[in-house]
Amino acid sequence: MRMTDSFDLFFVCNPGLEPVLCEEARAAGFAGTRVVPGGVEATGGWSEIWRANLELRGATRVLVRVGEFRAFHLAQLDKRSRKFPWGEVLRPDVPVSVEATCKASKIYHDRAAAQRVAKAITEELGAPVTKDAPVRVMVRIEDNLVTISLDTTGESLHKRGHKAAVGKAPMRETLAALFLRRCGYSGTETVVDPMCGSGTFVIEAAEIALGMQPGRTRSFAFEQLANFDEAAVGTLRREGKTETNLRFFGSDRDAGAVKNAQANAERAGVSEVTQFRQAPISDLTPPEGKPGLVMINPPYGGRIGNRKMLFSLYGSMGEVLKTRFRGWRVGIITDDGGLAKATDLPFLPVDRAVDHGGLKVKLYRTDPLP
Repeated sequence: MRMTDSFDLFFVCNPGLEPVLCEEARAAGFAGTRVVPGGVEATGGWSEIWRANLELRGATRVLVRVGEFRAFHLAQLDKRSRKFPWGEVLRPDVPVSVEATCKASKIYHDRAAAQRVAKAITEELGAPVTKDAPVRVMVRIEDNLVTISLDTTGESLHKRGHKAAVGKAPMRETLAALFLRRCGYSGTETVVDPMCGSGTFVIEAAEIALGMQPGRTRSFAFEQLANFDEAAVGTLRREGKTETNLRFFGSDRDAGAVKNAQANAERAGVSEVTQFRQAPISDLTPPEGKPGLVMINPPYGGRIGNRKMLFSLYGSMGEVLKTRFRGWRVGIITDDGGLAKATDLPFLPVDRAVDHGGLKVKLYRTDPLP
């Protein structure tokens, strides 16, 4: 039961955005990419696994399938787990956690299955099993086929490692990256966010324009695996940036949000191309230069703000954009179609809803405004 040099990889993302992540993974040169529920499948060796963690902006984690075998009962699971070549991927001195899911199989008890695999790892390899271990082993038993996967990421990839300050309803960086891509953003135009909160859209757009790796300053679970090659990963890790003449603009009514956004931009290393100021949306005017993209994650009502008051906010937001931002494209994220409609903007057909912090939100986007 040996492992191959090429693995099935799974890039996890928010349900609803799988095709956008697939587009990103394909553009980044990953092989065998295809959309599946909850993410994107691909194939590749360890260098692709390391690169996916470092470079993919829209994935929340990178899972690798390291092996599979059949098991029809717990004793068989125990026996075959003990023969599995754990030493090829796990280190005896690094704690692991084990979780299992069973579906349409004779082994139907998740916890019992996880316990058997955990015991096999501890007794055969010597690695301790703890709940909050740095390495996570994932066991899936479906139709009596046991699939063993590893989470090579650790903390979710939206944690880029430089955002200390967040607002009340933060947009995750991975989600922001996919929404930007869905609006046609590729790093070659200005982005404006008039309700910037902690600055996620502005900072993400600036990083893309500067060609910065999202995972450049953080650590990953794969660094705790048996085959981690520090020198090889070092050649894949890029901490530099390319030149850009573009500038990225954020504003917010809340002074605290603006301060947070500035601090986050500084930590991310993009402060020289970003500008933040305290201002209401009624003061919004387009910056000099060619039209670009206005990206907004306004209050939804369920979490922040009163819904009735929000109708007038969305109405005035639409008015500002229609009258002052001709030639610009707009992307607005909200969980309320009625609020989106209140902007009176000419939205394109809407994609399916996306999970965001327990809410189902949709991206409403336009072509260049007439």
